Amino acid sequence: MEIKVKLSNLRTAPRKTRLVADLVRGKNLAEAQSILSFTVNKTARNILKLLNSAEATATHDFHLDKENLFISKIMVDEGRKMKRWHPMSRGRAYPIMKRSSHIVLVLSEKNSEIKKEKAENKEIKKTKKSVSAKKVSAVKAKTKTKKA
Repeated sequence: MEIKVKLSNLRTAPRKTRLVADLVRGKNLAEAQSILSFTVNKTARNILKLLNSAEATATHDFHLDKENLFISKIMVDEGRKMKRWHPMSRGRAYPIMKRSSHIVLVLSEKNSEIKKEKAENKEIKKTKKSVSAKKVSAVKAKTKTKKA
């Protein structure tokens, strides 16, 4: 089960937000919360709020256990830019881009990931067996034609 939460138009540049997102990517829920609570960064507080919201959704709506949750994906995309101008001497103006971020956080269960991997491995083994059986039959057919 995956829980997907979004935060749109965070008034922090995506470049700064990605630094915090990289700290918690792939961590379990409790570890990510402790990292974010001690990180001295403006964005860390907002990502912590988003993570707590995702946790509340998982426990209340989907009845999932907190200990089995981890951050499977966290993506930071660029939002809209506010374009401003800084007046300079002699009638010049320099542009100022005030950037914003969109954050998408996905929580997953550890147990469901293991089950998916096992199912994928079984499918791979089945395909390998069928491919190897085809190869063996093809080799036998070639040897028969060579003998005749």
